[in-house]
Amino acid sequence: MQRRSVTHFTLAASLLLAASGTLAQTKWDLPAAYPATNFHTENLTQFAKEIDTATGGKLKITVHANASLFKAPEIKRAVQSGQAQIGEILLANFANESPIYALDGVPFLATGYGDARKLYDASRPAMDKLLAAQGLKMLYAVAWPPQGIFSKREVASVADLRGIKWRAYSPATAKIAELIGAQPVQIQQAELSQAMATGVIESYMSSVSTGYDTKTYESIKNYYDTQAWLPKNAVLVNLKSFNALDAATQSAVTKAAADAQERGWKTSQEKTEEYKRLLTGKGMTIHKPSAKLMTDMQQVGALMLTDWQKASGAEGAAIIADYNKLRAKK
Repeated sequence: MQRRSVTHFTLAASLLLAASGTLAQTKWDLPAAYPATNFHTENLTQFAKEIDTATGGKLKITVHANASLFKAPEIKRAVQSGQAQIGEILLANFANESPIYALDGVPFLATGYGDARKLYDASRPAMDKLLAAQGLKMLYAVAWPPQGIFSKREVASVADLRGIKWRAYSPATAKIAELIGAQPVQIQQAELSQAMATGVIESYMSSVSTGYDTKTYESIKNYYDTQAWLPKNAVLVNLKSFNALDAATQSAVTKAAADAQERGWKTSQEKTEEYKRLLTGKGMTIHKPSAKLMTDMQQVGALMLTDWQKASGAEGAAIIADYNKLRAKK
């Protein structure tokens, strides 16, 4: 009788331990808008693996690539509402919510990796404040390669883009279309290949990474390397979900995020030239923009910066001042 009681006690204890172990494990879904082979998504996957390892499996993050869980414009709202605990967004997609997000799409304000990182550093405090008010926390952000113009037509000046069917994936790219006289068409990356193949669009501004991932070379043969801006993908976490983690797990997430950020910026820069070679190998011509095209596009950038400064007021002026101070340091 005593042996039977001990057996029952042991079994109950084992079940309790198993149950508590199950309850202790936290699972997060991470929707992302880009293919699994994109360098941003590969970085997300490594980020999730490092957290799994650092927490001993206590926090498991499942990456849902290529807009398979939520479409790109839906991801931020999904994280805010708790439908997903964490997600990756393109900051410029949300420019209509705040001028702070719009800064990421102002052409020719920051045209290289060094200046793009300084602009990020200067705007990060304002970004953190904005996100916290929306129940979100930024874990890290990584720049895309510099943005250029993909076009079916050869382009010597902005006049050659008038009337062209132009992919607009953010408020900034829609504004550019308006200023250059193009016809904006709202297309997210997951739909881009089909839109080009069916003639829905003839041109767009993006990175060589996007050009390769979407097989743009099958429909469009010209790329103009304007290096207009470097938009960033940001990984956001629902603040309540993050705060619900114990201190050790929070620390593991923060450490993995810092590592992912540094790795991502380095990879982005390294892959820029690689993507150019890959596109050239697929029959695309990489053009150095004419002086006229660059002058025209820089004028577009100046107009957009003026609009941004008006919209952002004193907060925006402080960000630009901090950015210029960082640029002045050598």
